[in-house]
Amino acid sequence: MNFTNIREELSETLQNGIIPFWLDRSVDKEYGGYITSFDENGKFDGNGIKNIVTQARMVWGFSRLMPYAKEADKKRMKEAAEIGKRFLIDKFWDHEYGGYYWLLNRDGSVYDDSKLTYGEGFAIYALSQYYITYGDKEALEYAEKGFDALLKYSSDTLRGGYYENVERDWRRSPDGKACGDRKSLDIHMHLLEAFTTLAAASGKEVHRSRLEEVYNLICRHMVNFESGYGYNQFDLEFNKIPAVNIPRTWNAERESNEKIATPENTTSYGHNVELSWLADEALDVIGHRTDKDNELLVRLLDHALEHGYDWEHGGVFRDGIGNGPALVHDKEWWQNFESMTGFLNGFVMTGNEKYYDAFVRTWDFDNRFFMNHELGESRQLLAADGTPLVPAIGNPWKGIYHTGRAFAECIDRLDKCIQKEG
Repeated sequence: MNFTNIREELSETLQNGIIPFWLDRSVDKEYGGYITSFDENGKFDGNGIKNIVTQARMVWGFSRLMPYAKEADKKRMKEAAEIGKRFLIDKFWDHEYGGYYWLLNRDGSVYDDSKLTYGEGFAIYALSQYYITYGDKEALEYAEKGFDALLKYSSDTLRGGYYENVERDWRRSPDGKACGDRKSLDIHMHLLEAFTTLAAASGKEVHRSRLEEVYNLICRHMVNFESGYGYNQFDLEFNKIPAVNIPRTWNAERESNEKIATPENTTSYGHNVELSWLADEALDVIGHRTDKDNELLVRLLDHALEHGYDWEHGGVFRDGIGNGPALVHDKEWWQNFESMTGFLNGFVMTGNEKYYDAFVRTWDFDNRFFMNHELGESRQLLAADGTPLVPAIGNPWKGIYHTGRAFAECIDRLDKCIQKEG
């Protein structure tokens, strides 16, 4: 198999494309933090809103991707990560109520002071990774403070899981349009990755046990084990309900083309494949797993290949019905880069070459159509055949995270394959 050739392609793209693109453009030298909105020519488009999710993901990226950077870039990588860490702690942290604000203006003043669990999780994730990479105790302190606030104020101690839409003072947002009465797989899946990294960073049992709790909750309420796909949204009792575009989420704010007309029982193929590999890493940190756990990870991949994979062009479609056909055939960058990792991880887990084939096909599609090789980063949205629909390189939601992570994670797994083959 062509492990070495693909590894070289990924390493080249990461070192000479992804990392330099963001390193050269994103650091906000005037106000701190990062600017992430860039058009198809790599020019700042004027949107300076700073989202805790994306700001944290940039800190995470300049930390996690350090080992893959060129030696000439490593000093700037550390400096860029430190600038972002300072901005998270000095500007996003709410010193009165605790937790991290949702949105800031470019200058660091507060734009939206709510405390969305999605954002809190990514701050925990980023600062934990910053500690792992750089050994900075202040970063771990604020990761743990974020965790403590989330556990104290947002955990649903009656029914399990976490309230997701919360106001500045940690009151649950109103029911209805503000969606304070909803829970979702998306947010709990990202808490899984945050708690995985925090538990690895701190080594504390409280973090490991809460990670295990989130994993078990996802398995119990949020996935269809028999068919291998994730449900979308739930009421507070974890009853499945038709999905809506929850305010302050990517689904509500994305530049979209195709839309789902029938929201009943929808699933995201990209989320399902992403969940497969994130759960695999979580289980390693939890410290035990069963055959049923491994079976679920494989079923998530198989469902995506059967229902959501484009065998004509390559890549995964955006959304569909649980056990029915894909409904949205557009392709977003994050789903298709996360799917690279998920399918390759499936191959490493099982040795089944169908997952390696899906990885190769997905990378081929991403490389030919998503990647803007002149700039070194990915476009946002394509039609099924690869025609650009939203060619912009960055926005308040899109930074280094999905692309950079896919390359790093796949390089790690290809190294395992090369070592085993040799």
